[in-house]
Amino acid sequence: MQKGTGRNIFVAATYAATLMLGLILGQNYVDQQNNNPGVSLVPIGLSDNSYKIQQVLDLLSNSYVDSLDLDSLQNGAINHIISHLDPYSSYLLPNETKNQNEVLEGTFEGIGLDFFNLNDTLMVVGLVRNGPAEKAGLRVGDRITKIDTTQIAGRNIGQKVVDRLMRGTKGSVVNLYVYRDSLHMNQLFKVRRDQINVSSIDVSYLLEPRTGYVKLRRFGLKTAEEFRTALLELKKQGANQLILDLRDNGGGYFHIAIKVASEFFADKRLLVYTKGAHEPRREYFSDGKGVFADGKLVVLINESSASASEIVAGALQDWDRATIVGRRSYGKGIVQEQFDFLDGSRINLSIARYYTPLGRSIQRKYTANWSNMMNYVTMYRGLWTLDTTYTGAEIFKTLAGKQLLSGGGINPDVRVEVDSNAVSLLYQDILKSSLVEQFVYERFTKRSPAYSIENFLQGYRLPQQEYDKFIAYLNERGLMVSERKKKDLLKLIQSDIEAIVARYYFGREAYFKVKNRYDDFIDKSLEILQVKRPS
Repeated sequence: MQKGTGRNIFVAATYAATLMLGLILGQNYVDQQNNNPGVSLVPIGLSDNSYKIQQVLDLLSNSYVDSLDLDSLQNGAINHIISHLDPYSSYLLPNETKNQNEVLEGTFEGIGLDFFNLNDTLMVVGLVRNGPAEKAGLRVGDRITKIDTTQIAGRNIGQKVVDRLMRGTKGSVVNLYVYRDSLHMNQLFKVRRDQINVSSIDVSYLLEPRTGYVKLRRFGLKTAEEFRTALLELKKQGANQLILDLRDNGGGYFHIAIKVASEFFADKRLLVYTKGAHEPRREYFSDGKGVFADGKLVVLINESSASASEIVAGALQDWDRATIVGRRSYGKGIVQEQFDFLDGSRINLSIARYYTPLGRSIQRKYTANWSNMMNYVTMYRGLWTLDTTYTGAEIFKTLAGKQLLSGGGINPDVRVEVDSNAVSLLYQDILKSSLVEQFVYERFTKRSPAYSIENFLQGYRLPQQEYDKFIAYLNERGLMVSERKKKDLLKLIQSDIEAIVARYYFGREAYFKVKNRYDDFIDKSLEILQVKRPS
């Protein structure tokens, strides 16, 4: 082992979900935490066994019958040890560390382009505003046939290969050969790679007059600044109550979660505290400068809201500051610390548990499934079993008299039941097949709609005949939909198709605005806020 160069405290969540089609900029959504240099990685313990692993490696290096890749052996040994501590401690190779840093910092080097593999051609379905691809003249709807010297069209090239071809160091140039319907010919675009900034806010807008809506996808390095700006803008537009959407937000930086929660308090309040066997109790308070300290607040959570999301939801619930709506959150209440090696690899080590202001631990009980040790291939798969219940739950009471439970995640104040159609195997198969996107891009992208974005959002509904054609489209491709299922899935699939059309023509924010029109969580939130949707 080499000495590490930094120490970062973070709340890591392994749960992550994304509705993106395939960001060519190569992001994998995994969460980590804060940048707090100071402590190096050093050997632990004073016994003669402290250096046993190094002794074994030396023995293999000097005496084994064949030559060995010692780096791989070390990586394997470290991974084996760390993976067997708990579900959240992990060992990352340099490329994995880099990917995590890029996601959480919200910046990376690329060209700012989303694509979809349509009929063996890369179709541009989204562009980062003022990004390199847009500046070079590419448009949504263009079809990329060749990247530098590599032919793309007709070759069924995978996303990883495309990512590798597209990405590169800032300032370098990638040559894209593009077919555009209006030109009926291939055209060369020289795109100079640059630093791309991706907001951690999916969308922020006035959902209804005086009711703001913000959806956070992660707690990244710039989230607190972006969130504060969004709140100030919503207030300027007249918002005096807010829906904060943390669904499918798997977490992020610990200190950013504290800053986000601080925006809802005008005084100093305990937001969270941590402690562990080797870590003394540490308390974290709001800064007393919250810009949305008044006004009604609803926070949306679901099964994939984890870690930093749970810190925010837990603090707001404990202080009776918000109504929590949705379904029980993931239940990850352990803090990790980052130990970086000189080669770029990293250990994310669990060092403490965190507790809500009332003292609730939201960590799910976990047990090791050592039977997987019998099979090397599946050794780390399913190693940990997470309890789905409030095992040994303790009852806490808020100042307003509300009773809350510890353990197993944040339980919402108002529950939204699971849509059985949304979790059905058929619907999940439809989503995984990408046939919704394929149908949309084949049928709805030939010409621009005769709508402004406002008219589209307010008035467009997928015609019944188009829905019927989509069902036939599925049946032709082996996903058989019965008449009953066709009726059951109507609302879900209509929403999906309309949202993808909106994203294609009007941008990424339009996708979420359309999805919110059909959302049971949003309906319940507006009911709590006493806001009536226009019919």
